[in-house]
Amino acid sequence: MKRQNRWWLALAGLAVLALTALWLAWHPALPPLDAPARIDTALVERGANLARLGMCASCHTADPARPFAGALALATPFGTVYSTNITPDARTGIGAWSEQAFTRAMRQGVARDGHLLYPAFPYNHYAQLAQDDIRALYAFIMTRPALTAPARDNDLHFPFGFRPLVAFWNLLYLDDAPWQADSRQSAEWNRGAYLSNALAHCSACHTPRTLLGGLDLERQLGGGESGGWYAPALNADAPSPMPWTHEHLLRYLRTGIAPGHAIAAGPMQDVAAQLGQSDPQDVAAIATYIHGFLRQAPARATPAPKPGALPVPAAGGPDAAQMRLGYQVYAMACARCHGAGRGASSGSALPLQQASALYHPDPRNLLHIVRQGIAPPGGEPGRAMPGFGALLDHAQLTALAAYLRRYGAGAEPWPKLANGVEDSIQEAKQP
Repeated sequence: MKRQNRWWLALAGLAVLALTALWLAWHPALPPLDAPARIDTALVERGANLARLGMCASCHTADPARPFAGALALATPFGTVYSTNITPDARTGIGAWSEQAFTRAMRQGVARDGHLLYPAFPYNHYAQLAQDDIRALYAFIMTRPALTAPARDNDLHFPFGFRPLVAFWNLLYLDDAPWQADSRQSAEWNRGAYLSNALAHCSACHTPRTLLGGLDLERQLGGGESGGWYAPALNADAPSPMPWTHEHLLRYLRTGIAPGHAIAAGPMQDVAAQLGQSDPQDVAAIATYIHGFLRQAPARATPAPKPGALPVPAAGGPDAAQMRLGYQVYAMACARCHGAGRGASSGSALPLQQASALYHPDPRNLLHIVRQGIAPPGGEPGRAMPGFGALLDHAQLTALAAYLRRYGAGAEPWPKLANGVEDSIQEAKQP
């Protein structure tokens, strides 16, 4: 076949693909809302609880002084998506959206004007929400202060900026079948399963994704990604060195801290802050459901080292100099807090042998925590850790991570650790 003919065939194939995408992506615009609907106060209160459970403010708020006004950058493998304004501003928000338009967006990922929403908005989870819950969420959102905030342009890699391609993603990954309870399980477990999957979308972070960004449900809760952090597995592959009891998991979900476990950091901080303000019975149901997966984790073949101060590294060996440097950094920056046992009001930190970040399949969470520290969300009082990013250079960070991995977790070295440290440093330099 001549090269010219091959080019024509390729162009024809692309044209057919584009036309098919446009056909699949077409949805009619729904009429704008003429006047605000009359909304029951009790429905708004119920919607407020659902919005906290669904972490709506977490993604749709870039400026805490302008809640739900959007503009938060959401990093994906396909580029950056910016969340949109969901306040009831008629021009830049969703003030002109009827409940029908809101429902279509939640179930199908289609905006009022008919354009497809990117699945960074987890409509593939919300599709299973009961209509009464969608109605309550609508009531809550439509009673928030209206804020003017035009949508920011997304920054997506070619060809993902061609929005109709989302129609093919929907064919593969959007299941809008109604939620079905499991008759073999308790009412609390079923409530937790519904909230975790349809509303709180735990799998969105804690489940691996395919190359096209869909959930790999054969490995449900097997560990995933969230904002540059590793979201640890919550099933039989859970990396935590300490078993999770239901009581400890419930306390962690509501406060971000539990005995024998690391404090919530990264995106999980905001999750705990939202759940801490939610209906305690709903959070208990989520804990019941998630704990059912965590109970599958087998006893560790190599138990975590006994809590306490970490030892001076052994002399000799090809990495002896790095281990000595790592120990020196540990003694300077970590030992004063982490070498002591943590009590209820002691002010001391978790023994590093129990720090789950040391057991993760890669070092990024540990590096985030060491470099950035941990601060209570929103300036609220709570446990904190200072960041050492301005004090430690590449060699010191690498040595500390290698030392903690060996002597804190008793685990095999992380592959390409130095590259991970460099990536962490470069990421921190980005605006």
